[in-house]
Amino acid sequence: MATPKVTTDMNIMEAVENYPIIAQVLMRYGLGCVGCIISSAETLGEGIAAHGLNPDIIVEEVNAILEKQENM
Repeated sequence: MATPKVTTDMNIMEAVENYPIIAQVLMRYGLGCVGCIISSAETLGEGIAAHGLNPDIIVEEVNAILEKQENM
């Protein structure tokens, strides 16, 4: 697998701006982080963990999608 583009310590807002697919993945998990005011101050890891989910699994999924898109 290539070097991950997205990490748990990235700011939510910046990560979504750089990789819009993140918003779709978060929404699938029931996370409305993208529209949340806290998204500009919180990392992906913090935001996902605050909802009781495993940030590593979700970020890994995002990176797998990004890698697939890159190889198309």
